[in-house]
Amino acid sequence: MGFTQAMNVSSVLALHGIALNRVAVFRALQLGDMLCAVPALRALRTALPYAEIVLVGLKWARHFAERFPAYLDSFREFPGWPGLPEQPPRWNYIPTFLAAMQDEKFDLILQLHGSGTITNLLVSLMGAKRTAGFFAPGFYRPDPDLFLPYPDEGLEVHRLLRLVEFLGMPSQGDHLEFPVYETDREALKELVGAGTLQPGSYVCIHPGASVPERRWPAERFAAASRALTARGLKVVVTGTAPEADLTEQIARETGETCLDLAGQTDLGVLAALLGEARLLICNDTGVSHLAASLGTPSVVLSTGDNPLRWSPPDAKRHRVLGRSEATLPTSVMKEVEGLLKQYSVLPCPD
Repeated sequence: MGFTQAMNVSSVLALHGIALNRVAVFRALQLGDMLCAVPALRALRTALPYAEIVLVGLKWARHFAERFPAYLDSFREFPGWPGLPEQPPRWNYIPTFLAAMQDEKFDLILQLHGSGTITNLLVSLMGAKRTAGFFAPGFYRPDPDLFLPYPDEGLEVHRLLRLVEFLGMPSQGDHLEFPVYETDREALKELVGAGTLQPGSYVCIHPGASVPERRWPAERFAAASRALTARGLKVVVTGTAPEADLTEQIARETGETCLDLAGQTDLGVLAALLGEARLLICNDTGVSHLAASLGTPSVVLSTGDNPLRWSPPDAKRHRVLGRSEATLPTSVMKEVEGLLKQYSVLPCPD
């Protein structure tokens, strides 16, 4: 069933008589970026309940797509493209990828990868019947009727929702979400030291970030960790395997009660851990959006250049503090104390 059959709404797509049975969504970005797109995907699926919706993304995002079968039907791996920084282009695979996308004859490709200064030409080469998305004034847009000027302000979640609403797909809320399965919880219990963790008895600290400049200093994380331990809360430090030196430093400076799980948690296990944590302290990185998806309160150290774009939508549950030069452990603990008092009960599990 196409879009005009599925919903009786006045929209740009309906006005052009576009029936959408197969839709590709292009967003080849990292975890936080993908989680911010979930509300737009939810609106897309609600508007197109019978369409096949395919995510085109980075290799890791296959697991992300598998987490959201209610919104995404399948996944196509993107080999990279000149000028996109998320991964080096795999030149030998680009012609094959484009030919395969053209062979699929999608009814629509939705460009959710930013302003389109680089990606609009790319999505036009994928050969769908129509393309839609954002464009920057003065730059190329494949279809003038289906492209919206890229917003210069607002949360990323709201920017993406603005596009799908422009296309006639009403928002189904701006809340984030992430499914956690029982197998994730069981895998968490198998980790050394994690089997005895009690819901609400521990705080997660995630000191890493993909860009070193966005990391709050390790010694400040350690100071906050010691303050939490003195308060009677167990501290669990998380991170990727390459961040093990960083997490080990914090665990060592905290004391032997601190549990270091760096490199031991995949995305599902990390979500299971965060879902039962009392709160999270982290940098402005993907894990902050994962906590927001799970309803776990957080203090986010935003050392990036655009907190007004990347902050979680719920500013009461998720406190975003400024650059590291002005943010001391005492400032973090002030926000922590407020969250511990305000959210004394864990959110109900799905």
